[in-house]
Amino acid sequence: MNSWKGAGILLLTVLPLLLARGMLPSIPQTSANNDSTRAKDSIHNDSQVRPLHPHRRRSNVPKAPGPPYVAKIAQRGNISIWVVDGAYVRTHLDEEFTNFGQHYDFDCIPENEFWLDREAQPDEQEFFIDHLLVEHRLMNDGMSYDEALEAAGNAEMAEREKAGDLEKLTKGGVLPDPSKVHQRLWKTLESGVRIWIVNGRMVRSVFDVDFTEGGHDHVYEFIPDNEVWIDNDLEEAERPYVLLHELHERHLMSEGWAYTKAHEDSSVLEYHCRHHPNELHSALAKEGWE
Repeated sequence: MNSWKGAGILLLTVLPLLLARGMLPSIPQTSANNDSTRAKDSIHNDSQVRPLHPHRRRSNVPKAPGPPYVAKIAQRGNISIWVVDGAYVRTHLDEEFTNFGQHYDFDCIPENEFWLDREAQPDEQEFFIDHLLVEHRLMNDGMSYDEALEAAGNAEMAEREKAGDLEKLTKGGVLPDPSKVHQRLWKTLESGVRIWIVNGRMVRSVFDVDFTEGGHDHVYEFIPDNEVWIDNDLEEAERPYVLLHELHERHLMSEGWAYTKAHEDSSVLEYHCRHHPNELHSALAKEGWE
């Protein structure tokens, strides 16, 4: 064996034993190591060093949008599609806002946004988006609102038929029965008028694609005599305001008022009560709701 190699092996064997028994002097740390240790100790012991706060770490996260926005659900090209609080919109921005809307119909909606009302039964969003895409494109190209509305309504109805809604109420080729959309009798007034909560989706798919929020027998020929319908898509808290509108409008039309004038007057009353909810009960009582 080479003598240098043997010596090296011996040192590697003996040195650890000598160090373990304390028979060799300890090797002092270099100044660089000492400085590093002192720096670490300083960081841990310095009371002036502030911990990171969670809100600072999240400073770049965008805040959730305020009213009336609820949630962004889709993006179609440069159009952002939002679910909004319809009750807020009708109370503070435009009382005529219905299930959905876009800028060319409602000034309160930004140009590159579609708004869909938050539904109690959120099962019609795709129908509404299809409608808005057609309506917005045609109006952007210069078509009048009425013409664009009709074309968009036809496109929406085609999608509803594909979904099979019409077939559910017309099996065997029979005419659709309005009572099939009844969900719950809310109340029968002393006058005999019955207030029904109805399946709004089926009403729009089978009877009238433009039905929204509510209606009565003096406006819609498919609603039986002495009936007022309230859309089940409306949230519970908003239904009394729509009910007030429909009862007041129906009362005025029964006295000979034209629909347009009766609707405008009812919208004013509804808007007033939305801003003065303490007057809602007495207003409903005047319309026979006790």
